[in-house]
Amino acid sequence: MEQALLIRHGQTEWSATGRHTGRTDVPLAAAGERQAARLRPLLDRLLDGRQPALVLSSPMARARRTAELAGLPAPRVDDDLREMDYGAYEGLTTPQIAADVPGFTVWTHPLPDGETLEQVGARADAVLARLAAADGVAVAVAHGHLLRVLGARWIGLEPACGGSLMLGTAAVCVLGDEHGRPALRHWNLLAADD
Repeated sequence: MEQALLIRHGQTEWSATGRHTGRTDVPLAAAGERQAARLRPLLDRLLDGRQPALVLSSPMARARRTAELAGLPAPRVDDDLREMDYGAYEGLTTPQIAADVPGFTVWTHPLPDGETLEQVGARADAVLARLAAADGVAVAVAHGHLLRVLGARWIGLEPACGGSLMLGTAAVCVLGDEHGRPALRHWNLLAADD
């Protein structure tokens, strides 16, 4: 892999209100569709006129639609790019959960009937191996928490360290290396507004 671009899907009704969205296949909102379409010039600049050697996407419609609107070649669906499984907390906001579990965050507390951070980290490691095997630039379109874990794992940190890597909707990150050591070249790049 020459470098990898990570792209978070555009805004959904649930992401706009902070609802944990793992298994629920919520479509892009109109604002999310506009965000995804505005990614084209940014991706053109980052790709420097080259076609990606590999494009992967979460199976969720919001990720696949973001890839399409951003002008990427048809992605290969990769189940390991699905969002963290929030279990019983699916559809709830952090403040709603914290009313019953003081201090709750997905980075510090278990998710009843959901995934552990270690399980999400193992999926991220599997995706990183596929991206690293690409002969050229690789692209992955997925979800906020999963991509934050993926970024942390790329630079050798534990999955919970993804909590320190904020990531907006329709944001682009670039994984690369510096002198052979994995590095975050860019994080949370946003397209210019119209």
